[in-house]
Amino acid sequence: MSVTTICRWHDGELDPLEYCDMSDVVIAAADSWFVTDGTVLALDLHRSRFWGAIDDRRFDDLDAEAFWNAAIAAIPRSGDWFPRVELQLRQGAPLLVFRLRSAPWRSRSVRLASHRGDDPRTSPLVKGPDTDALLRVRTEAQALGADEAVILSPDGYVVEGAYSSLLWWRGAILCAPSLDLARLDSVTARSVIALATALGVEVYYESVTPAELDGVELWALSALHGIRIVTAWVDGPSTAEEPGRLASWRTRLDRLRKPLP
Repeated sequence: MSVTTICRWHDGELDPLEYCDMSDVVIAAADSWFVTDGTVLALDLHRSRFWGAIDDRRFDDLDAEAFWNAAIAAIPRSGDWFPRVELQLRQGAPLLVFRLRSAPWRSRSVRLASHRGDDPRTSPLVKGPDTDALLRVRTEAQALGADEAVILSPDGYVVEGAYSSLLWWRGAILCAPSLDLARLDSVTARSVIALATALGVEVYYESVTPAELDGVELWALSALHGIRIVTAWVDGPSTAEEPGRLASWRTRLDRLRKPLP
């Protein structure tokens, strides 16, 4: 059974909210991560990314550290969970919110479709503000038979997925979108790249169009699903898969999981 509990941070406590009116709320920052039986991947990176977004808005009086610690303590140490922290602006006033959510179904593979309209992101470097816009883009892709939408730069280069980052393989070289392309600092992609570097795998950044990914092994990465293999790109390039590579890297990534503090 799916479970969702919403709490606000008030007077040093997480107070349950039975009803959360989002009609006049702006999500200024958010972060989420997958927890299984009390273990999580790179929680410190999620914390740094969320805190960085809060610091950028100078909400020093929110006591973010105490909120974070309380949120982590509220996560069960058994079962699969997908908790989320948010900095909301309600009529301009900041509010920290914690959502304890059962983890949705997770998959090994994904189908992509290019987003053909303008870039829907207004804050590409911050997770949270563009949530609704990206959901609309992904929903449009699903209507085309895909699971995820791919955001392209004005020059047609692959930037990222609506809810995922993208990596690909050229032989034994792991590739990522150029650092010149504005995108979210993905914790999962960052972990995979760090793992590749530790293993001596060459990592290359490049600007590519979808057509230039024809025939490569392409991965979509997210905190919920980890690494997923792209099996199709609607009206786009064909994809490939080297036997055993995905399973090997998913196992390596899982081994980096650590117990919640």
